[in-house]
Amino acid sequence: MKSTERNDAARTVVVTGLGATTPVGGDVATTWSALLAGTSGARALTEEWAAQLPVTFAARIAVEPLEVMPKVEARRLDRSGQFAMIAAREAWLDAGYAAKNTAGEDAPDALVVDPVRLGVVIASGIGGVTTLLDAWDTFHEKGPRRVGPLTVPMLMPNSPSANVGIELGARAGVHTPVSACASGAEAVAYGLEMIRSGRADVVVCGGTEAAIHPLPMAAFANMMAMSKRNDEPERASRPYDKGRDGFVMGEGAGVLVLESAEYAAARGARVYAEVAGAGLSSDGHHIAQPEPTGRDIARAMALALENGAIKPEEVVHVNAHGTSTPAGDVTELKAIRATLGDAAADKVTVTSTKSMTGHLLGGTGAVESVATVLALYHRMAPPTINVDDLDDEVDLDIIRDEPRTLPDGNVAALNNSFGFGGHNVVVAFRRFG
Repeated sequence: MKSTERNDAARTVVVTGLGATTPVGGDVATTWSALLAGTSGARALTEEWAAQLPVTFAARIAVEPLEVMPKVEARRLDRSGQFAMIAAREAWLDAGYAAKNTAGEDAPDALVVDPVRLGVVIASGIGGVTTLLDAWDTFHEKGPRRVGPLTVPMLMPNSPSANVGIELGARAGVHTPVSACASGAEAVAYGLEMIRSGRADVVVCGGTEAAIHPLPMAAFANMMAMSKRNDEPERASRPYDKGRDGFVMGEGAGVLVLESAEYAAARGARVYAEVAGAGLSSDGHHIAQPEPTGRDIARAMALALENGAIKPEEVVHVNAHGTSTPAGDVTELKAIRATLGDAAADKVTVTSTKSMTGHLLGGTGAVESVATVLALYHRMAPPTINVDDLDDEVDLDIIRDEPRTLPDGNVAALNNSFGFGGHNVVVAFRRFG
């Protein structure tokens, strides 16, 4: 993404719709209420295979897809695709557009977007891993003829984006960033650029993940990345606490509808916030560990501020990546201070909503973008829970236990997302109007 100082000719991009299905709520409203209340979505797994693992808990989705989606449709989508479709439909309706009827046609009162001006960007860090592994089991147990004919279309990482694009008839482009745990945020950054560059007027963007399966769970546990606090799942995700010992696996999806401000104004749309800018960088350091000084995280943050023409003192809130890992949490805080400077950083509130949702991998940057947008819209930032003994190296204002009111004015907030491989993505949002 080219970093330039924004000028009057640049297209302003706004958020008009939000959708989510998460471990703490089946939609945006319940998710937001749970985040403000400090509710954890982590709980013990009940599947038989879980008892074999060193980690026996995760943050499962709060509302199962079959509770809101017909079984015949669900069977044609990987679990990650189910999440994406549910969140996308909510965001589309929330933006003021009507869903298609059972014949796949626009409802009579639908607000129609020109298909060649509509894009979809939905990311995934791992893709259809449950479909892939379940199909492999079927192959071995029942033979090759029993492997489902839709296995490949379901397991493709681009399947969620493609299916949402097909449902909406999007023809400006359907894309799938795959950047590990930075994927969902990168999808938002890509959607911003599609509109700014003139490729689209409306982009449905976000991220999804469904990797609570014995193989990825065992792999993450064996690399010592996940918390093993099996006796207290709801207290396991504890960013910035001295006792943190790894992340909690979560699942779910978040989706945002982005539009050019001109397009949104012409149809009288409700606007949540402006997507002011985005910054991307890479560490070039290690496949699974952050570069310890945080230099490239800081560079991504600086690029996001420059890209959005935001001054450091305008930033009042950061929804941090904050995974509850010993090294990652403090490195990010160093980068925040280095980027904003001491005077600005001392006035910024920081939270990690992963303390409640767990880590949704490729979906996390999108869900946390939803939370960041709502924090600006409602002027209220969620807390970080489970911080009983603050790490001595933490020198920023971590919101703990209770939500915090944000200042008045057209203030800005950042959503930080980082992924294995050294991917760094920062999306900057500004209060609109």
